[in-house]
Amino acid sequence: MNKKLIVVVGAGPGVGNNVAKKFGSNNFRVVLVSRNQESLDQYVNEMSAEGIEAYAVPADAASPASLTAAFERIKKDLGTIDVLVYNAAVLKDGQPTSLTSQSLMSHLQVDVASALHCALQVIPDQAAQQEGTILFTGGGFALYPATAFAALSVGKAALRTLTFTLADEMKPQGIFVGTVTIAGNVAPGSRFAPERIADKYWELYEKREEHEIVYS
Repeated sequence: MNKKLIVVVGAGPGVGNNVAKKFGSNNFRVVLVSRNQESLDQYVNEMSAEGIEAYAVPADAASPASLTAAFERIKKDLGTIDVLVYNAAVLKDGQPTSLTSQSLMSHLQVDVASALHCALQVIPDQAAQQEGTILFTGGGFALYPATAFAALSVGKAALRTLTFTLADEMKPQGIFVGTVTIAGNVAPGSRFAPERIADKYWELYEKREEHEIVYS
């Protein structure tokens, strides 16, 4: 039986890579997507050393064209994407009046619009096989907005809404959409250790019941 394929957009040493490792250790092939090829190569080497079949494809979450090219390459080389995890966000502080319409839109491109764009790259194939999973990394700011992180709060609230509306639309096509709302600061060795959070992505994938897990 062929291994299933997971793509993690927003690979990195925190949540992204730990989600990739969780699925990889459960017989998934893993594709890591982020901007820096050198870092991606390092992550792939680390996972390969753990017996995980991993690949690296660079792309910029701020650029839909870059993401489109990455997904075309992945589908051409590796086939249908069974699970998409979108883990990218602009983690920058700033009160509402520090923003301009242009800067807010640049945040929302990465935080929300590119999440939808990536989903649209995988939905046709998933719908054709009547099976698939799309998971978004949410944040506690969606529930409790922070004045000091206004743009991120707006973005996470919008991403949460996207999750629930997309989940409702995709359910008849066999596609499960969910989000892990991380209501705390990710830190190794704490309750918010990335490997503990990664378990919740696997829980959503396996159970396919609730569309949100609030990790607090």
